[in-house]
Amino acid sequence: MVLALKYRPKKFEEIIGQEAIITTLKNSLDTKRLAHAYLFSGLRGSGKTTTARIFAKALQCEKGPTSSPCEECENCKMANKNSHIDIIEMDAASNRRIEDIRELIEHTKYSPSLGRYKIFIIDEVHMLTHEAFNALLKTLEEPPNYVKFIMATTDPLKLPATILSRVQHFRFNRISNEMIENFLIKVLAFENIEFEEKAIQIIAKTSQGSVRDSLTLLEQAIAFSKGKVTLDDVVEMLGVVNPEIIEELFEKIKKEDKEGIKKLIKTLKDFNIDSIIEEIIIFLKEAMYKSIFPLITIQRFFNIITDAKELLKYNTDNEFILSLMFFRMIEAIKPLKIDEMIKSLEKEVTISQISISPIEKFKTLIKKIKERDLNLGVCFETSVKFISFENNVLKWESCPDENCLNEFKKYFSLIIRPIITEVFGEVKIEPKRCEKEKTKTTPTSKPLNLEIDALIASEIRALFGEATQIYKLIHKS
Repeated sequence: MVLALKYRPKKFEEIIGQEAIITTLKNSLDTKRLAHAYLFSGLRGSGKTTTARIFAKALQCEKGPTSSPCEECENCKMANKNSHIDIIEMDAASNRRIEDIRELIEHTKYSPSLGRYKIFIIDEVHMLTHEAFNALLKTLEEPPNYVKFIMATTDPLKLPATILSRVQHFRFNRISNEMIENFLIKVLAFENIEFEEKAIQIIAKTSQGSVRDSLTLLEQAIAFSKGKVTLDDVVEMLGVVNPEIIEELFEKIKKEDKEGIKKLIKTLKDFNIDSIIEEIIIFLKEAMYKSIFPLITIQRFFNIITDAKELLKYNTDNEFILSLMFFRMIEAIKPLKIDEMIKSLEKEVTISQISISPIEKFKTLIKKIKERDLNLGVCFETSVKFISFENNVLKWESCPDENCLNEFKKYFSLIIRPIITEVFGEVKIEPKRCEKEKTKTTPTSKPLNLEIDALIASEIRALFGEATQIYKLIHKS
């Protein structure tokens, strides 16, 4: 027996990749909340017709409706053999006329002979004519209690809205390559056949989400490889590009090895160019997730591939198109190298900025203050002398006259301090009293920090005095 029939699911649990749909159908069976019409849509080989048959069996089982058919009663056995008299399958691709639908409607008038329901499974329902759909509408909306419709299609958009509004619609997912790979490995284990994992990966990718197609290809590979399914045999059988060649190709693109690329092009030119591009796209998708190339480089590669596809419309020379595509990919990597050089240069500039001497930074500080306020900058330049900058502590000597002192009081917090932070970072300032002031008995001016301290102290005393007066008034009252 062919593998596609031998390993066709007989139970809900054996269907892969459609967990949400299977759960919903099983719950509806167990709670007896059943609709009169269902629509299963999705990619070929995703399990639509198989699910419809299992669902029909679950409806007809003597212990049902149940999500776990017994497989022992006559209804289950006949359903498994596709010979149940009350489960009627119709291929709408070959029975699409209004006369065919009228005949089906005539069948709905008669009660089931053996089972609980009369079930109509209509495959490829989108192939029905407009007149046939119209004839089906009334019966589909209000069928007899014993009638159930299960329709399957690969193209639900072709169904009239009037039909879609009368059915419960289940959309079958595309089955992932990983799920198909695991399924094929189990089949090979049951069949006791050796295999290479990369060969199974190629078969799963080629099947494009269809379990039925993957089983057909696997059977073909078993026959071709004479017992052991290998990567080389599968690649030769399918006429696809070996993924290892694509990996080698991109290694040579990285190294800008044009001679190596020319040799690989000689190998690739005899393959279908569409299959080569498809393998390249698969490789780049994996490269993006594995960070083999930066995202911007992958984007450039895809732009080059798009241009190559456009060129295919006007030029059939595969070797020329492949050469142009791969050599452009080499050029696409070069802007990345320029970006890296710029980043390296920026890093060097940053390091050089860090190595600027403190005295130069102090000169920059004076310059920036002047740019902000010329008079304040001149006062700072003539009154403040740099001493040192160590351990994040900035020391200077302060000798302002009365005019400059007033300027410092007014603008220190507003202008000077922010510029100090900009040039030196968050630092502690330790002003030193002017040497000439120490010799005077009664100094006419104070260092900047002492003057600020005095201002703060006077404000505190004023506040304390106000608080004392308020306290006395409260006690008097």
